[in-house]
Amino acid sequence: MKKILYIFFLMMIILLPAGKVAGDSVLMLKYPRPQSDKDTRHLYRIKLLELALQKTSREYGPYRIEYSSEKMSQSRAIVMIKNNSGINLVALPTSKQREAELLPVRIPILKGLLGYRIFIIRSGDSNKFRRIQNFDKLKKFSAGSGHDWLDSEILAYNGINVIKSSNYEGLFMMLRVKRFDYFPRGVNEAFDEVESRKSKFSDIEVEQKIAFHYPFPVYFFVNRDNILLKERIEKGLRFAIADGTFRKLFNRYNGEYIKKATVLKRKIIRLKNPLLPDETPLREKQLWLDL
Repeated sequence: MKKILYIFFLMMIILLPAGKVAGDSVLMLKYPRPQSDKDTRHLYRIKLLELALQKTSREYGPYRIEYSSEKMSQSRAIVMIKNNSGINLVALPTSKQREAELLPVRIPILKGLLGYRIFIIRSGDSNKFRRIQNFDKLKKFSAGSGHDWLDSEILAYNGINVIKSSNYEGLFMMLRVKRFDYFPRGVNEAFDEVESRKSKFSDIEVEQKIAFHYPFPVYFFVNRDNILLKERIEKGLRFAIADGTFRKLFNRYNGEYIKKATVLKRKIIRLKNPLLPDETPLREKQLWLDL
């Protein structure tokens, strides 16, 4: 009888979800370390992940988030998650290929803000960009982008000449030495990137008159077999949307950038995103920022 009870107890432990096995069982999450020490974009993403995990801790148990020991590119992070090697989740813009390789949590954590792209330019070129009246004239200028960034494919699809680099920091130097004419960045990225590099790049600035826009959601991604983690993050984000804490955190980290960008006063050039999956929840209006 004791043996039967012991076997039953072991089976119950095996079948319980991670984080529920025992009071001191902790869900360990590894997130990729940014490529640059000046890259602060990850701070909001980690805070939002923490919020989602906090909302679900009573049901799923405690958690702990750590950064990977090494810095890594987007493409390397995807490979490591696919192979269950070193990290187990990442926040990235989505595409058909990425959703085939990884399991997405289909809630846009930046509410589509990353799809509003403003330009970092050389300070001496501000008048040149101010004179641009339409997309055809802008196409005469070249854009800089990362070699494994989805932006590169989207810009090229829309007829823009894209100069790519595998080095994030190197893109700022390439702009400075005129390897390309402008560096399209998200509204939530451009101002910090210029400000944090003033000591080294005092001759770059955020352009004030033009913006691109295309649907470009950023999701949390996990390994395709990690359904439990995907469900937990999605449930936590839904709770945070419902009680307003998602919006509050988003505004704390991004509200000032939205004000600075003055998107409504800009010439908006709408681009097509051929990489956007059909499953993108575009009809869930509460998930998206309406500028």
